[in-house]
Amino acid sequence: MNKPEHFRAGTAAVWVISALVVGMIIFLYLGPKMIVVAGLSPSTLPKLNACLNGAAALVLIAAWRAILRKNINLHKRLMLTAVAISALFLASYVVQHGSFPSVKYGGTMGWLYFPVLISHILLAAAIVPMVLITLVRALSNRFDKHRRIARWTLPLWLYVSITGVVVYLMCAPYY
Repeated sequence: MNKPEHFRAGTAAVWVISALVVGMIIFLYLGPKMIVVAGLSPSTLPKLNACLNGAAALVLIAAWRAILRKNINLHKRLMLTAVAISALFLASYVVQHGSFPSVKYGGTMGWLYFPVLISHILLAAAIVPMVLITLVRALSNRFDKHRRIARWTLPLWLYVSITGVVVYLMCAPYY
């Protein structure tokens, strides 16, 4: 069966956008701090990012419950809300890491912090194309394929959102 033209274009866009986002994040970590926002404190955006991650997690849980109850319209609205919250997070994250160096963890629980951080980073990179593919499939009415990837996307996205809050809480004393 041939894929609709808009679906193929959407899939290509997903990979281009994902590569750009991941590349931009890597550049922000390794490159010079080029974003200047007057009066911005180094601790403001990490706190906002944690709140956005927490809000995304709550919306994802509500969306999961909605689809389990077969409330497709509510599920769709909640998932679009989760995408919007995550887009706001990404914008804030870009400004944060384009403005300030990353905080170094200085606690005594490195045995817990570093595995959580590493899994969070790796899955955050993987979740970008997964969310976008899942979204494209839903918007293209390819619900059989949407369901197949959504079963992986939603729990991984939830993990990334929750561990984002955990990483912030563990680093908060060092901002």
